[in-house]
Amino acid sequence: MYNHSMAYSTYTQNNVGVDSPEKLIQMMYEGILRFNMQAKRSINDGNIEQRTYWINRSSAIIIELLAILDYTQGDVAHYLAGLYQHQLVLLTEANMDNSSEKLDKVNLVIKGLLEAWRESSNVA
Repeated sequence: MYNHSMAYSTYTQNNVGVDSPEKLIQMMYEGILRFNMQAKRSINDGNIEQRTYWINRSSAIIIELLAILDYTQGDVAHYLAGLYQHQLVLLTEANMDNSSEKLDKVNLVIKGLLEAWRESSNVA
């Protein structure tokens, strides 16, 4: 599904302590949820600059998740690619439309992926 060594290498080059490549994916999903929460707060505060900043951070993580997909692992990688691309569209629309609802849609998908990832990789 993911090219763990590539993801792990990228993250460790940025001097961030990560226990395992599996933990890294979990942290990326959690980061999207955290950044989207900040973006929603910015929407509520009417702070366009901060909204854009946080949505861009979430988008950057999804782009990285796309980059590390391992297509030799079969259909799941292709499914995730489509799912991630759709989340990028929703984030762009959330930014353009100042929409907390579209952020909620992304969060719902990412929460589901995070839960499934934790179950499949036994990462707490």
